Amino acid sequence: SSPHLVQVRERIRINGQPISKDLFNKYFWLVYNRLEETKDPVHASMPAYFRFLTIMAFHVFLQEKVDLAVVEVGIGGTYDCTNIIRAPVVCGVSSLGIDHTSILGDTMEKIAWQKGGIFKPGVPAFTVAQPERPLEVLRERAQERKCPLYLCPELDDFEEGCRALELGLAGAHQRSNAALALQLARMWLQRRGCQALGELKEMPPSTELVGRPVPLAPAFRLTDTMIQGLRDTEWLGRSQVLSHGPVTWYLDGAHTTSSIQACVRWFRQAALNQDKPHDGSEVRVLLFNATGDRDTAALLKLLVPCHFDYAVFCPNFMEVSVANNADQQNFNVTLENALTRCLENQRTWTRLLEEKVDQDPWLPSPLRVGGLLQPAPARGSLLLVPPAPRPLNSPALVFPCLAQALRWVAQGRDPHLAAPAASGAHPHPAASSGVVLLREAAAIHVLVTGSLHLVGGALRLLDPALSQ
Repeated sequence: SSPHLVQVRERIRINGQPISKDLFNKYFWLVYNRLEETKDPVHASMPAYFRFLTIMAFHVFLQEKVDLAVVEVGIGGTYDCTNIIRAPVVCGVSSLGIDHTSILGDTMEKIAWQKGGIFKPGVPAFTVAQPERPLEVLRERAQERKCPLYLCPELDDFEEGCRALELGLAGAHQRSNAALALQLARMWLQRRGCQALGELKEMPPSTELVGRPVPLAPAFRLTDTMIQGLRDTEWLGRSQVLSHGPVTWYLDGAHTTSSIQACVRWFRQAALNQDKPHDGSEVRVLLFNATGDRDTAALLKLLVPCHFDYAVFCPNFMEVSVANNADQQNFNVTLENALTRCLENQRTWTRLLEEKVDQDPWLPSPLRVGGLLQPAPARGSLLLVPPAPRPLNSPALVFPCLAQALRWVAQGRDPHLAAPAASGAHPHPAASSGVVLLREAAAIHVLVTGSLHLVGGALRLLDPALSQ
């Protein structure tokens, strides 16, 4: 699977656990040296990062004699380097979203064409509910390749006559992922001749295939092991909650419009379910970054309804050595580009909030000085805008690295993070007043999203055990 969150070993797992450092070291050098010895002397280049790790993963699985390998494509499918498996047991395509448009195309239909490239002759494939046109493209690709394609029934169909299924992964969108996983698992068990498959349920008349571009696979009665598997599933960085005293971190690597929409639904529900502080205030913070060719303005617009008191932007770098003042730091080009993007995100967020205020005459206008939000002097430093149920015009702040951003948000109240150094205080006036709010709030809810790499960096700092 890719990408990894904290350590590269997460990409190659056996029995759910990342391979050990010793095994990784052993197989890395074995593959590297073999490639070095046999490479073309004229075009003497090693495989790029992802391709190398894919070759290495296949080698590990062969050498360690695994019974079953679950292989996730990197990008798309048709031209992905994982797509060299000639006869897999089964293929699956989860919910399609707009992503990697410079490589896969800028429409759902083009992306569906790329995803359908993993279909193989005679190998059954499953997908979940998709928009009509992309689903037709998947059907056409399956027909081209003589691949039997089926639509997964909803998870509700598996629950008929039994108790509601409990999923280890939060969020309503995980229900379609679970339905797909059940079909893929059953196909593997069937191939192995297992007896405990869970008998197929009778198809009710309402599921007739009239007008359906793809036939519906029958639901089946789940075995106890399947029910337990769904309940015990863990996947870090996806709808994950870390409670660290008064600070609650909500981590979700969503980075497409559809996944951000799912993230917003999950966050609003999860934050709602938290016990409300009896005394003192609740502060909501967004920590965001996005990479690649993603439309960050579209992603940020979807996050506005969460009513964040602060929006914090930073690159995916863990630490940056800042001598006295970041303006005097000689950043390399990569960091400079990343910071430029963060500043663009800051401007976009401010503009989105201004538009929201303009659209709703009942919302108070922010007090501005040179375009920056300032504390309201008449109200003291705790309120950044005139009285409202919550401060609706979030100051947007940029930090040069993740560690500084997290420390500023936590203000020494998370036992895993050191308090921010006084000399490293952010000069923005909103940051200074924010320090008071964050230190006195009874509860701080922080949503970290927009990039799996950002979430991985945050996890490394918030859960040091993951780096062991």
